[in-house]
Order: sequence, then structure tokens, then C-alpha cells
Amino acid sequence: MKVVVSLEYRFDRTPDGKVWTQTTFPYSFWTRYLEVFDRVSVVARTRDVPSVPSDWQRADGEGVSFAPIPYYIGPWQYLRKAREVKQAARNAVSPDDAVILRLSSQIASCIQPMLCKERHPYGVEIVADPYDVFAPGSIKHPLRPIFRWWFPRGLRRECQEACAAAYVTKEALQKRYPCPNLSIGVSDVEILEDSLVAAPRPLRGETGIFTLLFVGSLAQLYKAPNILIEAVAICMQEGLNIELIMVGDGQYRAELEEEAKALGLGKRVSFLGQLPSGDAVRAQLDRAHLFILPSYQEGLPRAMVEAMARALPCIGSTVGGIPELLPDEDMVSPGDVAALASKIREVVTDPDRMARMSARNLEKAKEYTDEVLRQQRLIFYRYVREQTEGWLKEKQKI
Repeated sequence: MKVVVSLEYRFDRTPDGKVWTQTTFPYSFWTRYLEVFDRVSVVARTRDVPSVPSDWQRADGEGVSFAPIPYYIGPWQYLRKAREVKQAARNAVSPDDAVILRLSSQIASCIQPMLCKERHPYGVEIVADPYDVFAPGSIKHPLRPIFRWWFPRGLRRECQEACAAAYVTKEALQKRYPCPNLSIGVSDVEILEDSLVAAPRPLRGETGIFTLLFVGSLAQLYKAPNILIEAVAICMQEGLNIELIMVGDGQYRAELEEEAKALGLGKRVSFLGQLPSGDAVRAQLDRAHLFILPSYQEGLPRAMVEAMARALPCIGSTVGGIPELLPDEDMVSPGDVAALASKIREVVTDPDRMARMSARNLEKAKEYTDEVLRQQRLIFYRYVREQTEGWLKEKQKI
């Protein structure tokens, strides 16, 4: 049986028909579905390009193909291509396919009504919360308040009508978007055993500059990089010897660079752009002393779990799945610059606390190894396949 998986991500396709990704969703990600299904068809925005950089990764491969959706970025471009997008999304699903919708997603919203009309069972993987995505300060758009009302309503409906749901959190997303049928909490983050360091970081005894690290998209502001830069400026004004490394890229990078200059941070804030996943990101994690992710919204942040796997102390915000990773004393409310600056100061001036954070984070990261998560995912995949096969048999009797 083939499984159709839709998601809100953008891929590139070269003239030889191969599909590529810069960091996320390489071929190795899709092979997890092949443990239960015979083939995977990925429904996602795909752009034709003459070539891709040499460090990009293949997304398709044996057993994994793509059903391309017309390429668009943002709501205005979507509106201009809405008819084409809806048609392509619906054409990607055949009556005998199993279907898994990764939510929240505009593409999934094009497919789900057709499935309901046919009573075609489908599973959902909930990886983000639109209520937090469109929180004040997280995104600049005149229709943000309307989006914040509209999209959570759609996600609740899609979860209510699903035959099974897999959430990247243990509790947070389940509370807002419950599924009355099979419901499993299984992280989308997969930590390989060789990514885990052997021991916590030693007690920091030397003096010198403290390196803070942020890893996240700069395409929108929902990970609050601007809040972090403002907090760093306060810390430096108070005499802390710190620097900030920003890993990630997007339309707000230039604006954030200008903000850092305007705040007098000079060479104390470095923008490295998007780095290849794997060794390049791990090198920055190992170099840093403190990882900070003050997001307005998260499902379960991959970058934070990867930082914890390197025994890196972390500060986060009280949103999404972050409270499932960090204790209260390592979090602040989203958007609170003063609280974030105070928390940074608390941590970097307390070597004993940083050592305790390192040890705790490393142990927590071990809960997100493939060995732990694989069996939970298989339960979800098998249930979606069984429900689809049962529906097809009943349909044949009619």
C-alpha cells in the first residue's frame, strides 16, 4: 500500500527529476514510513531549479517519490495560485492510498475535505500550533488576528475527524487539538546515538567570553530572534562578556543585522546563515556555552533537543513542547525582553547551575533516540494502514 504524506515545506527539483532539500526532510526521514508502507508519495511545494548547492541532500529515492504542488510563499502568493494548488493536492491522492496529513498545513486543508466527503480514513501528525504561530509579535501580517482565529479552528476539525493522531508533544498539542480516536505522543525529532555526547560538560572554571547560540529560521519572527538580540544588548550594557551566534536565514536577516548594529552590538552578534545539518551545526553547538530559543511558538523544537544531546545548557520560552524539555527555572514568557536578559545573567554567572543544566539536558535528550521513538511511530503507521484497508474492504462490498 502507498501512503500519501502532505506537508508544509518547500523542496527543489533539478532537471534530472531529483528532489532536494537543504536541511530538513531528506530521504532518510521518509524511510521511516517504508517500515509499514510499500511506497511513499510526498505532497509538497516543489520548485524547478537548474541546480542545487553541493551540500544539499536528496529527498526522494527508492520507494519515495514526490507529487509536486505549485510553488508559492506566503498567503498572497497562495491566493493567486489557490485553484492550481487545490487541484494538484487532490489529484495526488488515489482512492486506495493511505493518507497522513502533517499539520497545520494549507495543503492538507485542500485534501482533508475531499477525504471526509468520501469517508476516507486519514491520520494526522501535529507538528505546530497555529494559535502560537500567529501570536502577537511572532509574524508581521495585517490579517494576523484573523489567521489566529481561523487556522486553529481548522486544525481542531481536522484532528476531530482523523482516525489517528500523532503529536510531537506529550501533552501540549493534545490539549488544544484532541483526536477522539487513536492518539500518540511521539516526537518528530530523532537523535542518533552518535549525536549524544558521552558525558555532561565539566564545570566552567575559566574566565572569558560566553558564547550564546540561536538556531532557527529567520523567515518569520516566531522564534523571536529580535527579542534575543534586545536581551543580549541589555546584558552587555550590564557588563556581561558575551557574544551571540545566529544560525539560520530568511527574509528578516538583514533587518536583524541592522537592529544589532543599531543597538551597538558590533561584532558581538554573528549571523552565520543556514548551515548544513549534521557536523556543521554540531560544531556550533559544541563551541557554545548556552543555547537560547525564546520562541513565540513551537511544536517540539528539534534544534533544542539537538543542543541537549550535546549536553548544552538551554533557555527557552513557555510555549508548545518546550516545557516538556526544560524545567520552569530555565524558561521565560515569550516576548519578555527583560525577563530573558535576567535569565541569561542568572545562568552565565552561575557555573554550578550550568553544570547541572548540562547533565540534566543530556539525560533528557536520551528520551528522543530512535530506539525509544520507533515503536510508537510504528503503532501509528500500522493503525492508519489497517483502518484504510478495512475501509477499502467495506467499500468493495457495496
